[in-house]
Order: sequence, then C-alpha cells, then structure tokens
Amino acid sequence: MKKLFFTALALAGFLCAAAQTQDWANFGRFEQANDEVRNPKVVLMGNSITELWIKTHPDFFTAHGYVSRGISGQTTSQMLVRFRADVLDLHPQVVVICGGTNDIARNTGYISLPHILGNLVSMVELARANGIAPVLCSLLPAREFGWRKELEPAPRIIELNAMIREYARRENIPFVDYHAAMSEPDGGMVAAYTYDEVHPTAAGYDVMEQILPPVVDAVLKNPKRYRRR
Repeated sequence: MKKLFFTALALAGFLCAAAQTQDWANFGRFEQANDEVRNPKVVLMGNSITELWIKTHPDFFTAHGYVSRGISGQTTSQMLVRFRADVLDLHPQVVVICGGTNDIARNTGYISLPHILGNLVSMVELARANGIAPVLCSLLPAREFGWRKELEPAPRIIELNAMIREYARRENIPFVDYHAAMSEPDGGMVAAYTYDEVHPTAAGYDVMEQILPPVVDAVLKNPKRYRRR
C-alpha cells in the first residue's frame, strides 16, 4: 500500500512538472521580441493566418508599421491568455483581432460559438480598458480542415462571422470583412486565394492587404472614437 502511495505521489509530481514545462498559450514565442519593440502603432493579434502573413509579405508589415503577434494553431482562448503580454504591454494605438478558425476546428476541444465570441469580446474590453482601439475581423472562408476532415466548417464560420459583425456594429468597433471578398458561394475560399482550403496564398494576402489598411488608417486618425462604445 505504501509503495502504491509513493508511486502515485511520484506520478503526480511528474505530471505537475510536465504541465509546467508546457507553455499552453506560448508566452515564450514573442517574449524577446516584446522586450525589443517600442510603442508600435498597430498590433495584429491572431493565429497562423496572421503568422504566415508576415512571413509571406514582410514588406507589407514594415511599410505600414504593423507588428504581428500571430501564433499558428491557436484558439481564441489561448489568444486571450497571452493578450496582456503580446498586446497590452506593448501599448499600441490599435489592435486588430482575428481569430476563431482553430476554435471551430476544435484544436483545444469543442467550444460553442457564443463562447468563441465571448473570448473576442474579452479581448476588446481589455483593449479598451487600456486605451487601445480594437478592430475585429471576420474569419476567412474554409471549406474543410485538412487536419479535421470530419468537420464542416463553412456554415459555422458564416454564423460566427455574423455574430462578430453584429457585436462590432453594436459596440462601435470597426469590422474587417475578409470573408465577403474571398469566399465562393458554398462558403469555401476562392481557389486562387488558398493552397489548403484554410491558409491564404500570396494572392489571398494581396486581397487582404487591400482591405485592412483603409480601416486601420481611419482608426488611427481618431483612435479615441473607438476606444469606447
């Protein structure tokens, strides 16, 4: 019995140690970069679509003074956890929030659409409480997820986008609608704009680069207007 107790105790200790070594929200990804950045005007908070954007078109970010804080595979729950370190502590004027695709893909387990929206709302409220003007984005269209073939994401993405749009309208938050410009009638992404049904090609990012800057520029002209409802 004593041997069993100590075995269980050792296992518990091992699991606790393992949990501590797992950086669930990936704070370490931008820890050094956050120490080096100084008062950026605009931070883009997101997942792989944001992370791959700066890798595909780095000159776009440099030209507009945008800072990327996208991490591949992340859900809005993970984005919310690291929001202080990767957005608030940088003190930008504007934060562009784009997430939810990986929630629908169940990367960290099932989550309802209202709870996904709730995570986005929490990020907006944190931004405004810290004097940062938020911008919300639609999810990009997706016909299927290569890593979750059993799911049919297109209708859920459309539904979540409608919820985000309505919340943004109600709360005086600029809304960037990538979906309308990049989707096919069935809810999938235009073939030329994606290489895997989820992530944009260079041509897809070209489309996004025509849509985002005018919205952000308008906010930068009068950020106080959008820092509160």
